[in-house]
Amino acid sequence: MHPLQSLVEQLYSAGTLSGEAAAQARQIFQQFLQALTRGEVRSAEKSNGRWQVNTWVKQGILLGFRLGDLVEMDSGALSFVDKSTYPARHFSVADKIRVVPGGSSVRTGSYLAPGVICMPPMYVNVGAYVDEGTMIDSHALVGSCAQVGKRVHLSAASQIGGVLEPVNASPVIVEDDVLVGGNCGIYEGTQVRQGAVLGAGVILTRATPVYDLVREQVYRATPNEPLVIPENAVAVPGSRAITKGKAAEWGLSLYTPVIVKYRDEKTQSSIELEDWLR
Repeated sequence: MHPLQSLVEQLYSAGTLSGEAAAQARQIFQQFLQALTRGEVRSAEKSNGRWQVNTWVKQGILLGFRLGDLVEMDSGALSFVDKSTYPARHFSVADKIRVVPGGSSVRTGSYLAPGVICMPPMYVNVGAYVDEGTMIDSHALVGSCAQVGKRVHLSAASQIGGVLEPVNASPVIVEDDVLVGGNCGIYEGTQVRQGAVLGAGVILTRATPVYDLVREQVYRATPNEPLVIPENAVAVPGSRAITKGKAAEWGLSLYTPVIVKYRDEKTQSSIELEDWLR
């Protein structure tokens, strides 16, 4: 158990605070926020092969919104209005993170590891964890509490959904060496396992069935488990025919992702060009 966990849980359960109690709570929250920004605490972690939600971390993030007041903030030529508990974040060369000029924003309380590249404009929300060597391309979003692994490429306009509430809900997980194509959307706690490749335009949600043509299986989320894309799977947008009713008469079909193969030498050579961008 992290030393701050019990304190955060108590403050979260205490409800509205005022006066000296609120001032003490803000001091504890600042310690929590610094630990979150340094990557010392995370909203989800992998243990024994399974991702586990750290509910208390989500409670700590929500506590910050409760304790903060709206204030004006300046960041260079830009101005913002946000909660006082989440000040504008600044980077230095010592962080070893490339933030290319052009209007990107990374919120305090998110962790970016050394070697991360931020191409403008992009956005990383509070509680997100982005590991070493990952590229966040233009117009990409990393939502609140999303967990992104090492050497991931989030291509232009890809959206990694966020979730703060309910506090026990699993965030979106993108593991190491995943390539997320342009205009992809990964939402509602979906997990993309190591080495997978999502072709441009793939959308993944809890309601999305994924058809695996190689293994002849259909992957779905359940009430207790998220949608999971297997390791090294290569998924592209597809469709499935509607076989009943008027939709069948009209020849309609519904969108669905399709796994067409698993990563091989040809796939690997085609994405090695990513290293040159880093």
